[in-house]
Amino acid sequence: MRRSMVILTSVLATGALTLTACGSRDDKGGDSGDNGDTTLTIGVDAPLSGENSTTGLGIQYGAQIAVDDANKNKLVPGVTFKLKAFDDKAQPATGQQNATAITGDKTSVGAVGPLNSGVAQTMQQVFASANMVEISPANTNPELTQGKNWQTAKKRPYKTYFRTATTDELQGSFAAQYAYKTLKKKKVFVVDDKQTYGAGLAKIFGQQFKKIGGQVVQTDHVNTGDKDFGSLVTKIKNSGADLVYYGGQYDESSLITKQLKGTGAKIPLFGGDGMFASTYIEAAGTSSEGDLSTAIGVPADTLPAAKTFIETYKSKGYKGDYGAYGAYSYDAATAIIKAVKAAADANSGKVPSDINALRSTVVDEVQKSDFDGLTGKVSFDQYGDTTNKQLTVYQVEKGKWKAVNTGTATLN
Repeated sequence: MRRSMVILTSVLATGALTLTACGSRDDKGGDSGDNGDTTLTIGVDAPLSGENSTTGLGIQYGAQIAVDDANKNKLVPGVTFKLKAFDDKAQPATGQQNATAITGDKTSVGAVGPLNSGVAQTMQQVFASANMVEISPANTNPELTQGKNWQTAKKRPYKTYFRTATTDELQGSFAAQYAYKTLKKKKVFVVDDKQTYGAGLAKIFGQQFKKIGGQVVQTDHVNTGDKDFGSLVTKIKNSGADLVYYGGQYDESSLITKQLKGTGAKIPLFGGDGMFASTYIEAAGTSSEGDLSTAIGVPADTLPAAKTFIETYKSKGYKGDYGAYGAYSYDAATAIIKAVKAAADANSGKVPSDINALRSTVVDEVQKSDFDGLTGKVSFDQYGDTTNKQLTVYQVEKGKWKAVNTGTATLN
């Protein structure tokens, strides 16, 4: 699915906050606020309830802090930004409905999200039809930016879609290289949740692991929402594998590792950024000790720019876990805001009054993004992918995620 990277391992309860634009609507698209400023809306789509809500809320509030900072610093003179959050519940159909609602709002200039790659697939066309920018801080499936034939003939499907997270092609390869070369694991059992993100990541990991000399002893699949993995853990235990690789989210992986360790098996579980959340450790308990995950970007303590963001998030008492995507959401929202500023600068200091013209200009300006964000340099290549390719492996040590290796993947 889904970062240079910010980490939080403390427990924060889930919840949601929806902020809406106020003022009287201009027929051409803007809102005129009480102080005479033009009010523009940035939509956020993520799972704000149910499964994946811990990380989804981190996306929402990361974007909220960016909006608050832009307004406080008057980044775009004469413009007040508002955030409006939509809960997709990690459901593709709901995400599509949310995309329609966001683009239908004549004050909306762009959107941050979603979390899940499968949800993104249903939203992209909606934003493209409205010529509105969409920037995900979390999606990692290569098809979203490089097309279905990305392994042989890359072709960008939608010029309106961008992401501040790097792709699973790099994440899966990075994990495979670490597992084989550093952990010295030779036999892996690969499991996925059949979803766009999980299945794609697991497939790439398995391919790369075999290319560098490892053996995939068996593969299997689970369904999201499953709770009993008795049959699966028996297969794993009897397979001779010295590592389990899981493509999917923390909800199922935490139960798999707990039930696997409960059989007496001492086989670590390795997963992608969908597993990288404090909730994984909370749900699995001591069974998570020694498990690993990859995350996009570098650890927070190497990012001085993220210090104030972390302090603000904590002081506001925001829900969820910003560790996975909060800073990437901040940078995504900031890219949209800076694009609005560029549109105003090119129009004698005023944002275009025609919302369609503004949206079109914002798309073009986001493509030109080049600024220092919380996560490092924020810019995009010809596919809309971030140019930031850093990744980090984390391991559970004494009940917390600890960074053990940071670098970039070498594609074979």
